[in-house]
Amino acid sequence: MMRSVYGLPVRSILKKPLRSAALMIIAAFLAFSAFGGSLMVMSLSNGLESLSARLGADIVVVPYSAASKVSYDSVIIQGKPGQFYMDAKYYEEIKNEIEGIDKITAQFYLASAKASCCSARLQIIGFDPETDFSVQPWIAKSYSTELSEYDAVVGSDVTPNADMTIEIYGKTLHVRAVLEKTGTELDSAMYVNTATMKELILAHNAKNPNQERAIDPEKVVSSVLIKVMDGYDIDSVVGNINLYVRQVKAIRTQNMIFDVADSLSGVSGMISVLMAAVWVLSVIIMAIAFTMMMNERRREFAVLRVLGVSRARIAGFVLTENALVTLVGGVCGIIITVLLTLLFNGLIEQSIGLPFLLPQPSVMLLTALITLLVTMAAGALTSAVSAYKISKIDAGLVLRGENE
Repeated sequence: MMRSVYGLPVRSILKKPLRSAALMIIAAFLAFSAFGGSLMVMSLSNGLESLSARLGADIVVVPYSAASKVSYDSVIIQGKPGQFYMDAKYYEEIKNEIEGIDKITAQFYLASAKASCCSARLQIIGFDPETDFSVQPWIAKSYSTELSEYDAVVGSDVTPNADMTIEIYGKTLHVRAVLEKTGTELDSAMYVNTATMKELILAHNAKNPNQERAIDPEKVVSSVLIKVMDGYDIDSVVGNINLYVRQVKAIRTQNMIFDVADSLSGVSGMISVLMAAVWVLSVIIMAIAFTMMMNERRREFAVLRVLGVSRARIAGFVLTENALVTLVGGVCGIIITVLLTLLFNGLIEQSIGLPFLLPQPSVMLLTALITLLVTMAAGALTSAVSAYKISKIDAGLVLRGENE
């Protein structure tokens, strides 16, 4: 008889599948909201850290027209397709006349209309290997050899042809490496050296004869990246560039990152509020549901008391049943979260428009375990009061119908 009693929690769950499924769904929703919300917040934070580490410059200088007409920060910081140019003389002027510059380099941007690798526009970023300090350290993690003409490295979301080439503007580029994921649209970008970029710009001009003005790759740059010398104030250098160099706009990259961080903070705060609201509501619903379920089973527990089952063991049955239900529901909620996150990762990035980089698998696993423990703890709390009341019932009164 005692062996039969020990299996009571499992038999109770199986005997009432609809009731058990309803409680499991609530537990799954708890785990889904907690795990999903945690992944979102961590992914946004990871994306921002990756973005800050990749840029590597203290100051970015862009054409004044770009600063007033386009979202230059989305092109430079997040890699969204776009292009703008300024006379290369401004690069020379900044390099030769502004004090406090430790390193300086120019970049070129070209948003391709179509490439063999991609259905959407591809952002091409050209850099000067001799002066670059921003792109090459990042590329070196995946490809340590210097890029030759018509060589390229691509972001993690770019899929080259089977022979590791990309056809663009009638030119064939050889893909030498695929970069680590950043969680931004830079994952859909391509990086080439200055020589290759100039050839691509000329090919772009040939493919677009009706454009307002042909781009002369020998006379323009898109942006200037600057690393300030130790001992110099970055804001002072920014001010001097804006004061003495006309037709350009110097921006401190930290301010650009701060703008992204502010947006990220707002999204993270909203996620946290929604997660807390879902948890409070779900716990209340679970508590009500479990209380109603226990009240329906008062006669069942009264019979167990008459058969000699102790009050403590009955309370243990209640807690065990709840633990099993929340365990199964929590695991299901976590699995659903992982599947949805992996399937719709790209869509999430596009929807929020912010850097989004999933944590490492080990971090995700640890977060999942913590979520499961917290979900089971929440379930235990909702059943604790019911378990205590059930353990105190007077079996005689209940069976006579005097304490229903």
